[in-house]
Amino acid sequence: MATEISATDAVRRFSELLNAVRYRNDSFTVIRGGKPAAAIIPVEPATMGRTLRELNTIVEKLPHLNDDSEIFAGDVDKAACVQPSVPEKPVWEQSLIVAR
Repeated sequence: MATEISATDAVRRFSELLNAVRYRNDSFTVIRGGKPAAAIIPVEPATMGRTLRELNTIVEKLPHLNDDSEIFAGDVDKAACVQPSVPEKPVWEQSLIVAR
């Protein structure tokens, strides 16, 4: 079911709406003058890619490197440990105001 949003809010938050449509398969009905005027829907289903949350798991599953590659392995481990925290919700979910 599509979420209704006013034309004014759609204009102000267009980039956020596009992200929600593309990455979460959300759909929106744009309301203008009290009536549905347009729909913003996904063209194709969202594909789930890899995220920073998965980095440690991916690194753990990599094959062991030769002894001459220990420096590289150490650098990868350091990078995995200092990754910034990932918010529970994407930014567009936190700030999207929807008209009803």
